[in-house]
Amino acid sequence: MNGASDKSTTYSSTRGGQKHLDFRTVVMTGLAHDRGLFVPDSFPQIAIEELDTWKGLSFKELAVEVIRKFVKDDQVPLTKLRDIVYRSCDAFRSEDVTPLIDVGGHSILELFHGPTFAFKDVALQMLGNFFEYFLETGSNGGRLAVLGATSGDTGSAAIYGLRGKKGIDCIILFPNGRVSPIQERQMTTVPDSNIHCVAIDGTFDDCQDIVKASFNDPQFRDTVKLGAVNSINWCRVLAQTTYYFWSYFRVTEKNPALASVNYSVPTGNFGDVLAGFYAKQMGLPVGKLIVATNENDILHRFFTKGEYHRLPIEESISPSMDICVSSNFERYLYFLAGNDAKVLSEWMSDFETSKKLTISGKALEKAQSDFLSAKADTDKTLATIKEYNEKYNYILCPHSAVGVSAIQQLKEVNNATVCLATAHEAKFPAAVQRAIPTLPTPPIQLSKLSSLKTRRSECPNDLKTVQAFMSKCIETRMNGEKSRITLHRALTIAAAVGIVGVVSQLILKKKLG
Repeated sequence: MNGASDKSTTYSSTRGGQKHLDFRTVVMTGLAHDRGLFVPDSFPQIAIEELDTWKGLSFKELAVEVIRKFVKDDQVPLTKLRDIVYRSCDAFRSEDVTPLIDVGGHSILELFHGPTFAFKDVALQMLGNFFEYFLETGSNGGRLAVLGATSGDTGSAAIYGLRGKKGIDCIILFPNGRVSPIQERQMTTVPDSNIHCVAIDGTFDDCQDIVKASFNDPQFRDTVKLGAVNSINWCRVLAQTTYYFWSYFRVTEKNPALASVNYSVPTGNFGDVLAGFYAKQMGLPVGKLIVATNENDILHRFFTKGEYHRLPIEESISPSMDICVSSNFERYLYFLAGNDAKVLSEWMSDFETSKKLTISGKALEKAQSDFLSAKADTDKTLATIKEYNEKYNYILCPHSAVGVSAIQQLKEVNNATVCLATAHEAKFPAAVQRAIPTLPTPPIQLSKLSSLKTRRSECPNDLKTVQAFMSKCIETRMNGEKSRITLHRALTIAAAVGIVGVVSQLILKKKLG
């Protein structure tokens, strides 16, 4: 790793403008100031012998060991790291946090047992607790303004990870009318005053563009103390590597002869499958990594034809994957460019101008050796949901069904393959009901949402309008805090004056007596 084993991994921007920053800095910064993404300067290596010592660990114990490879005492003391990870895992309904089950001749890793019933809870519970620790220990003067974009699940997971946390304002942008009703209610029913949900007149990519543009506005970024919860934040990707290690151990303890484990990952922004790729770089015996896309198949087109070409978004029944530019993909492109920031910057500059990036030859061969891909449109997705319900009495959400369809198309249905189930099917009843007319009773945490009050704002697809809204939210909260502090001081003074008055009366009575 970077020098002595007691030193934490450092990070640099994919575009070369910021180099060798520490974990605290990259987590609090989010997006690099040169518009790049932070990547590790090197990956800690885990030998098979060390992996063997992790086999019997619980999920939370294993997560500490994995993250500890990157984050040493110089960044987060071990006792505090353990506290952060354990409290994050305690928010899940399953003791295993992400239980692995066998269905249909392969494994399914259920990532939806957290507060918002989606895989993003794993990383965002941890990120919220890391934010809290860094603010408490001096970062940003104790202030952070989080601006996030969501295609459905990131928003609620971020909100549940940040609600009520001291010094943090959380503003989440979502495309108006393009998330499921339950996804929207999960966000808009949270009453905490530091949470603000904003419906944008546009697509998820429009929301994501506003977030990135805000990070690229130094005056705004530094004034509001801007932070990121989207998977552009390195902490998100790091936290997600943990369940690849966990599921590898669960699969191989049932099938000890396996040399490696394959993963099929429903993919929109590329962060989840990138975590698996990074786990492989660390030494985890990962076999095939399958990128599973819906109709918005920019990644499938890249891995099959070398064409990363931006096309308009098609609305689908798996809305969290309705993304036409995958923000995390730059991290993999940096790897594909030989970790050469100059080459990557040229690629991204050309893409941002032409909306097209094309590779061929050895670069494409390398990409195809790293990832397989498949596309499942609405018909294939519904057929998969119906099949698994009828054959195995198991209900997949539309996103998870895309991942299962991918292994069927690629003939990778076997005991070495894990499909990541990214959300609970009850979050998408309208879509699932097209395949299964009679749905089971949803979890009470989701069914009760319809009776709760909602709170949301609306903004046009305009950067300056959103920034002005965000500044007003922060100003209102800070003024409220000042008022509470002033009131507290006044009450304290009044109480002190009252005590002095009582004491004076007692002294006077004593003298007169």
